[in-house]
Amino acid sequence: MSEASVPSSVPVPTAASRLTAIDTFRGLTILEVVGHHATGMGLRHADVGSTSHDLLLILNRTLHFAVPAFVFLSALVLTRSLLKRFEPRRYLWRRLTRGGWPYLLWTALYAGWYVWTGQRDPGTLTDPDRWRDWLLYGKASYHLYFLLVALEVYFVLPLLLPLARRRPSITAALVGGLTVQLGLYLLNRQVLHLPFPASTVLWYALPVSLGLAVGARLDEFQTWWRRRRRVLLPLLAVVYAVYLPVAVAYVRGTPVVPVVYNGLSWTYTALVALALLGVAYWLERGAQARTFKRVIATLGTVSLPIYLLHPAMLQALERYRAPEGEPLELAFNVVLYALIALVVPALIGRRLRGKKLGLLLFGR
Repeated sequence: MSEASVPSSVPVPTAASRLTAIDTFRGLTILEVVGHHATGMGLRHADVGSTSHDLLLILNRTLHFAVPAFVFLSALVLTRSLLKRFEPRRYLWRRLTRGGWPYLLWTALYAGWYVWTGQRDPGTLTDPDRWRDWLLYGKASYHLYFLLVALEVYFVLPLLLPLARRRPSITAALVGGLTVQLGLYLLNRQVLHLPFPASTVLWYALPVSLGLAVGARLDEFQTWWRRRRRVLLPLLAVVYAVYLPVAVAYVRGTPVVPVVYNGLSWTYTALVALALLGVAYWLERGAQARTFKRVIATLGTVSLPIYLLHPAMLQALERYRAPEGEPLELAFNVVLYALIALVVPALIGRRLRGKKLGLLLFGR
């Protein structure tokens, strides 16, 4: 199992059997990332109140689970690796080179990109306050905060190794993680007052605890999932039915109770992460749709280049020709732009695998 704990840029395997359920999970999640951001682009050009706008908004909120899912996977993969072997010096160096360096590099690249494309004033590049926010909170671009959260996960997980060695129950991690998450939310609200809490690992205690428990019991996960899915899938449907109208209201600017919205979001995204892993193992076991499985898993092996490059691709396409027009034309353009923003970075990631430029850009 790969030790990488951000969307992966591991070289594409030469045999289908080497594409794992973890690769499939990454592939499904990176599809969600691009879809989420593409629908967000479409929302800017759809008429508010129209059917197109409503459908895009529903799809956008439904697909709003990527960062918690990737945090869950990060904790899972690293816990698995750390339980097998933990050498602090080697671990720290790999985390700095594979996580810290790409974060610094792409923060600088996107800072320049936003100025070059006219989305920010050139003076921002010499503003220390802006650089402070960009570096401390992942604000150089709207998607870079995940790399910062991943870095924090890297440093938190070794502290949780004693808990991982006790192999906590996955069910207990789901319930206990939600409880801890609520406690941290209240701590921030009453004491810490962090300006961007979602850019910190504190906001992801639930996916971290779930990832730790699943990583410690990964060999048992498929059995656990088969036994629990008859409860968890209906629960996911119920939570989604309650979450969606609250999430839509939040985006539309309608007042919502923050703890209710966040609680529903945490629960929804945690259940989706477990379901996605269950689906990934189901696809891996199945004898059908081999081409589809291979495509999804292969996308997972280049998910880091896709994650880093697709926002610039979408912005460039939007600036070239905004996805406007009648509902069908708008939908076609959103899908087309999403495919371009998915495929081009994937091809770049594959082309650079094992090359020095790939190591420089993506840290691996």
